[in-house]
Amino acid sequence: MQETLAQLRYGAEEILLESDFVKKLEENRPLTIKAGFDPTAPDLHLGHTVLINKLKQFQDAGHNVQFLIGDFTAMIGDPTGKNVTRKPLSREEVLENAKTYQAQVFKILDPEKTEVKFNSAWMGAMTSAELIQLAAKHTVARMLERDDFSKRYKNGQPIAIHEFLYPLIQGYDSVVMKADVELGGTDQKFNLLVGRQLQEIYGQKPQIVLTMPILEGLDGVQKMSKSLNNYIGIADVPDDMFGKIMSISDELMWRYFKLLSFRPMLEIERWRQACQNGDNPRNYKVALAQEIVERFHGAAAAKAALENFEARFQRGAIPEDLDDIQLEAGAEGLPIANLLKNAGLVASTSEALRLIKQGAVKIDGEKLEDSKRVITRSTHIYQVGKRKVARVTISS
Repeated sequence: MQETLAQLRYGAEEILLESDFVKKLEENRPLTIKAGFDPTAPDLHLGHTVLINKLKQFQDAGHNVQFLIGDFTAMIGDPTGKNVTRKPLSREEVLENAKTYQAQVFKILDPEKTEVKFNSAWMGAMTSAELIQLAAKHTVARMLERDDFSKRYKNGQPIAIHEFLYPLIQGYDSVVMKADVELGGTDQKFNLLVGRQLQEIYGQKPQIVLTMPILEGLDGVQKMSKSLNNYIGIADVPDDMFGKIMSISDELMWRYFKLLSFRPMLEIERWRQACQNGDNPRNYKVALAQEIVERFHGAAAAKAALENFEARFQRGAIPEDLDDIQLEAGAEGLPIANLLKNAGLVASTSEALRLIKQGAVKIDGEKLEDSKRVITRSTHIYQVGKRKVARVTISS
């Protein structure tokens, strides 16, 4: 059990309460593990899979995983981290997005051992009187303890009444599902704790709250997000997925190993130590890229992606130790000629434009033809000629 506990604890940010978690594991029964996802967008990215990977570990340890699709809560809109009221999605938008979620999560979870639930099954049947009774079990003062609500209230920014319902409904989901453990990101801690409180009110043992870190995107700074264009999508084609992983910094690679890899934690720690002792980090980054591509596309696709990557970079043409350069740009981005100059890859913007016209500039191994291209938040490998190469991260 100690080995299982160590594996389940690995990568987690916080476990509340860990002593109760140990007691539940010592009951030697399958625990009910809950994690909810609102289908607010059609596709998942690797940032979402941090939680799904932890669900997989619980599943492999013999516990019952319940994957909750928040088709009801998605119509409210999670106010977590928002400084304005979110626009609620229509029922049609939610259902369309939910279709893809099930297919995507089963690339990680075992479909035979996973119970998929929709919270509209019980919330859609709840009467207005029952909803009022649920709302009576929490106070406005407690809601305003939540950081984002508190800031909006103090700044005079509006908070819609329906936003207070979101954490209550998420907590009530735990009551209906009789969750032993609920997983969520660190930004979900308030909502998860509401679940503990409501379970106690309804006469249940409070769930264990296990929070996972928020995964940084390719820039290594902002959280992975489609809107920031720093994401790796589950639906990305193998070559793109492989290339994006190879573009991350060596430091960020170990963060990805910890939160995304299914390799034993002791093996990852040995690899990290080997790099500190002089091993080439690129070799381990290749292993990470192959593991992730294989998970979503299969072994053959992972092998082909590696071969294509090496062919694209003409094996040996890219230095083993790339310079990592950080540049800032406004919301409008940075013109490619300015980027190359600021990164020290050319002497001037006019030289950059001339070399682009000559076909001497590549981004991630692909020849750049658009001299007017503007680069926004991202991380890519830029190559000018055969000798000038750098990994450049654009942030704002």
